[in-house]
Amino acid sequence: MPIVIAPINTELTVVRIALDEKNKKHLLNLGLMEQAKVTVISSSGGNVIIEVKGVRLALNRDTATKIFVA
Repeated sequence: MPIVIAPINTELTVVRIALDEKNKKHLLNLGLMEQAKVTVISSSGGNVIIEVKGVRLALNRDTATKIFVA
């Protein structure tokens, strides 16, 4: 499921990131990669705040719809 519709306060695993290489590499540098454990902190209008490795990241709707979790 896309992270944009994931349940809040539940630890999930990133299974796929369907972004171009530039954006994928940027997220990798921030600690967000496939198999990473993430928690959705809040979601509003498609924009999502997640926590990964103790750091909070804000994702816009376009990016959040291309990150898939299980």
